[in-house]
Amino acid sequence: MDQVESLFPIPLLRSPRLLDPALIEAAVAAIRGGQVEQNLRSDQLFHTEIASPRDNQLFRQMAEVAGPKLVDFGVLLFGERLRWTVKEMWTNMLEPGGSQALHAHANSFVSGVFYLTASHPACKTVFLRPPGGSDFSFRHHTRTAAMGPFNAGKYVLPQAEPGDLVLFPSYLYHEVPRNQGDQRITVSFNAIPDSLDCWGYRINFTP
Repeated sequence: MDQVESLFPIPLLRSPRLLDPALIEAAVAAIRGGQVEQNLRSDQLFHTEIASPRDNQLFRQMAEVAGPKLVDFGVLLFGERLRWTVKEMWTNMLEPGGSQALHAHANSFVSGVFYLTASHPACKTVFLRPPGGSDFSFRHHTRTAAMGPFNAGKYVLPQAEPGDLVLFPSYLYHEVPRNQGDQRITVSFNAIPDSLDCWGYRINFTP
């Protein structure tokens, strides 16, 4: 019997309802009452200043909740249970009509998103196949072609609910289409392991 192997897949971890409702409510209130700045590419997308969880109580609580999941996700990436640090966090307030341009995150290994409010189905987070890979130069996209993990160019995250966490490798490109619903609030972060060791050659990332 034929066997199909998933060679070199890219992991993405979804943790439903991870945040406590009280923490969600407190975070949303703080974000809406805080100082924000406009995104450079969308005049309907706003962010708080990038901050270390050590300097923000709400961010610190979220980072602590994400900690065990980062360890689990790190096993998928590096094959060992490493110590992880959330090095920076920020909020995203996507107003009606706004969108988030295609981007990836630099200077980190794992990135994550906490969803704090319900999102309109039209603005689910979209992940794209990494550019510059070793794919064929030709594509076969027709109305009858079935899209799957081996030929699709993008992955649309299923509907995220308040409190959900999504973790993904920081190099993975992602975007958010135009928001056709109410204000959408998320908290994003980047994380690094304390160190990586390749047969005795150790690189430390601890601040």
